[in-house]
Amino acid sequence: MPRISEDVLLNISASLLKSSGASNEEATIVSEHCIDANLAGHDSHGIIQIPTYIERIEMGHIIPGAPFEIVKSSDTTTVIDGNWGFGYLVSKRAMEITIEKAKNQNVAATTVFRQSHVGRVASYPTMASSAGMIGLMTADSGRAAKTVAPFGGVEARLGTNPICIAMPSNLEGPLFVDMATSAAAAGKLNLAAVRGDEVPEGWILDNEGKPTTDPSSLKEGGVLLPLGGNEGHKGYGLSVMIEIFSGILTGLGFGHEPSGRHNDGCFMAVFNVEAFLPLEQFKAEVTEFAKYLKSSSSRQGVEEVLYPGEIESKNISLNKANGIFIEDSTWNHLQFISKRLEIFDSLDWNTIPNN
Repeated sequence: MPRISEDVLLNISASLLKSSGASNEEATIVSEHCIDANLAGHDSHGIIQIPTYIERIEMGHIIPGAPFEIVKSSDTTTVIDGNWGFGYLVSKRAMEITIEKAKNQNVAATTVFRQSHVGRVASYPTMASSAGMIGLMTADSGRAAKTVAPFGGVEARLGTNPICIAMPSNLEGPLFVDMATSAAAAGKLNLAAVRGDEVPEGWILDNEGKPTTDPSSLKEGGVLLPLGGNEGHKGYGLSVMIEIFSGILTGLGFGHEPSGRHNDGCFMAVFNVEAFLPLEQFKAEVTEFAKYLKSSSSRQGVEEVLYPGEIESKNISLNKANGIFIEDSTWNHLQFISKRLEIFDSLDWNTIPNN
């Protein structure tokens, strides 16, 4: 696998998107979010997604330049129709609006529908935490094909239904939780399949309802399991609530609509810390709480205890310094698409030599 600098990946990603019809702003924002995911160590949401977005543009499932439409608004709430635009731009703007309303009204909530993939959900609540507020977001794939079985079931009925909550603090990196309510995000199985890796037991069932460690089983009719293993009723219950927030409350509905058009429904909420406690006091106490957690002696085989979100911060520093690993199949696929779009020779394909 080659290691590639952040700047090279940003340029390749943005160039491919622009050659497929995206505007400069759209290509820049989508690329920044994808490469930020690579930097954070979540390669499943990184540049590996760009070929999928280009395919969806060509199919008409993503509409570059789509209007951002506020359907309904109050002092504390907003309903947004993304009109099949890039989810990254739609959700970024939606979170900006929600933050502004929370500044004025102390709490605010937003629903978003008819937008494409939003990527790594943490990108949006951390906007709120950077503004000194608590951010929350849930997401659902609308009525696109489902991948997760209900607890005790063997047929897909749910999306991976992620949730993220981010807190302001004085820590070096943001404190947040960002997780799928399935045993793993579907993208992590796709990445494992591309890399020829197995996945842990308890993640998926094959198309016969039997446990397997083969990630390709998901695309062959298998299903992901809810988060929690033998206690998977907890992940299942949380996933159901997220489906209601992000699917039913947004107006998308539930279940699978046969067209298969990916449609991220999102629910966002922002809370102004100052309405409850002085911000600096809150940030200081959250920081001390994180240090208190980290002060625990680690168990055998664990190097150190981390606060939620710290591993991403460490990965960002490491990958900025050393470059980002991209699997050969993805690197070759990006080059193939660039040749089809006739921009291969204009791009920098230099890799970083292995030490």
